[in-house]
Amino acid sequence: MKFHYILIMSLFVALESCKVSGKTDDTAMKPPVIPVITLAEKDTLLFDQYVADIQAYQNVEIRAKAPGFLDKILVDEGAEVKKGQTLFLINDEEYQVELSRAKATLSSTMAEAKAAELEVKRVKTLVEKNVISKTELELAEAKLKAAEAKVSEARSAEENARLKLSYTSIKAPFSGIINRIPFKLGSLISEGALLTTVSDVQTVYAYFNVSESEYLHYIKSKQHNKATHSDSVKLILADGSRYLQDGLIETVEGEIDESTGSIAFRAKFSNPHKLLKHGSSGKVELNASANKVIMIPQKAVMEIQDKNFVFVLNQDNTVKMKSFVPRTRIDNYYIVKTGLSTGDKIVYEGIQSVSDGTAITPKEVSGM
Repeated sequence: MKFHYILIMSLFVALESCKVSGKTDDTAMKPPVIPVITLAEKDTLLFDQYVADIQAYQNVEIRAKAPGFLDKILVDEGAEVKKGQTLFLINDEEYQVELSRAKATLSSTMAEAKAAELEVKRVKTLVEKNVISKTELELAEAKLKAAEAKVSEARSAEENARLKLSYTSIKAPFSGIINRIPFKLGSLISEGALLTTVSDVQTVYAYFNVSESEYLHYIKSKQHNKATHSDSVKLILADGSRYLQDGLIETVEGEIDESTGSIAFRAKFSNPHKLLKHGSSGKVELNASANKVIMIPQKAVMEIQDKNFVFVLNQDNTVKMKSFVPRTRIDNYYIVKTGLSTGDKIVYEGIQSVSDGTAITPKEVSGM
C-alpha cells in the first residue's frame, strides 16, 4: 500500500514538472517585439562641407620702387594702418641731389630758350626793314625750336627726378593690416624688394571647389526652389567651431576644371573683428534642397566592410538583411540613393538582437 502511494505521488510530480517545462518552452518560442518603421519620401535640406581657402578682400605686396638704404620703419608687424600712411623711408640724399641738378638744368634751358626767343624777334625786325635776309630769320627760329625742345627734355628729367624722390617714401595703398617686415633698419634695399604686404580683412573671400554633379544639384535646387532657396553659407573654422557671421555666395567660375572635374565657388564673409586672416583655412557648409528623398536613421543601419545594411521586414514577419547605397549623410540620418523603396519596413532599433531570417513581432513606430 505504501509502495502504491509513493508511485502515485511520483507520477503527479512528474506531470506537474512537464506542465511547468511546457510553459517555459512556449515563452521562449514567442518572437521578440522589435520596433520597425515604414520608409516614406520627405523633403529636407542637404548640408555639404568643402575645404575653403580664405583670402583677404585686398592683399597687396609693398615693394621698393627705388634702391637705397632703409632709413626709417614707421610701422610694426601686425599693426593697422590707414590709406596714405607712410610706412617706410629710404635715404633720399642721392635723389635730392638729382632733383636739384634737374631743376638747375631746366632753369638753364629755359634761359636759353628765352634768349633764342628774343633773337627771333630781333632778326624778324631786321628782316622787315630789309637789313638782313629771310634766311637769317629761319636760322633763328630753328635755334628757338631747339631751345624749346631742350626745355621739354629738362622738364621731363625734373619730373622724373621728383618722381624718384617720391619713391623714397613708401605709403599704404589702402587701410589694412601690416604683415611681416623682412628688412631691418639700415638695410640696403634694391629696386623691387619686398618690404611687406598689406591685407584688408574687413571682408574676406572663401574659395572652395564643388564637383560637377554637386554644382548641377545646387543650380537646379536654386532654380526650382526660388522662394525658399538661399545663397547663405556657413564657415567652420580650423578648430571646428562655427564662425558667427554667415557668408553669401557671390560668384561661380565659368569653367569646369578638366583635371579635377570641379568648379570653384566664391563666398563673401564680413569680418568686423578681424578674426579671419589672409591664408586661413576652414570649411564652407553649403545647403541645398532635396525633395522626395528616403531618410533612414543611423541606428537602423549596420556598416560592414564599407557597405551599409538594414533589416527589411518580410510579409511573414521575418527579417532579411539588405544592402543599400547612401547618397549622403546628414546629422543622424542616411539619405538613400538606391537599394530601398518607399513603403519598405525596416528594423528601427535593436538590430544587434536579430539576424537574417529572425521572426519578430513588429511594433510600428515613428523614427523621424
